[in-house]
Amino acid sequence: VAIEKKHIFSFILWGPPGVGKTTLARIYAKAINAEYHELSAVSAGKDDIRKIVEDKQGMATNLFGPKVLFLDEIHRFNKAQQDFLLPYVEKGVLVLIGATTENPSFEVIPALLSRCRVFVLNELSKEDMRNIVSRTGYTITKDAVDWLLEMAGGDARQMLAMIENTFQLYGSITTKTLTDT
Repeated sequence: VAIEKKHIFSFILWGPPGVGKTTLARIYAKAINAEYHELSAVSAGKDDIRKIVEDKQGMATNLFGPKVLFLDEIHRFNKAQQDFLLPYVEKGVLVLIGATTENPSFEVIPALLSRCRVFVLNELSKEDMRNIVSRTGYTITKDAVDWLLEMAGGDARQMLAMIENTFQLYGSITTKTLTDT
C-alpha cells in the first residue's frame, strides 16, 4: 500500500538472505521518484553519507523527489555511525531504508529505530520460489526445480545464481547439470 500511495517514510527490512530486501528498496525508491543511493554498512562510513547529503549535482537532477539511502546490513553500522545518520533521517533530508538479517531491536540504536517502521520478511515459500523459477525464462525439468527448491531453502538469490551458473556452464538445467556444478 505504501508503494501504491507513494507514502514517503523511513523503514527497515528484516529477514533472511535472498527474500528481496534490496529489490523492495529499489521498487519503493522508483515508485516515489527518489534519488536512490545504495551503500553497504560493511564498507561505508560517515564520509559516504556526507557525500550523498551534500551532493549538489544529484539535487539538480531530481528536484522534487526525496533522497533515499538504502543501507544494506544496517546492523553492521556502529553506534557512532548510526548517531551521525540520525539527524538526516530525523529532518527528512534522507529517507532511510535499512536491510538486516539481525533483529533491529538489538542492533539499531533506539533513536534511529523509533524513526523507522520495521517490516519483517519471511523465508520464501516453495510456491513463491516456484513462481520465481517460472519467470526466469529457462526450461527446467520438474525434478531439477524440486532439487533447486530444496537446495536454496527459501533463498531466491542463491537459487537464481545456481540456475544462471548452471546454464552458462552446461546450456541446460537438469538435476544432472545442477549436481555437476
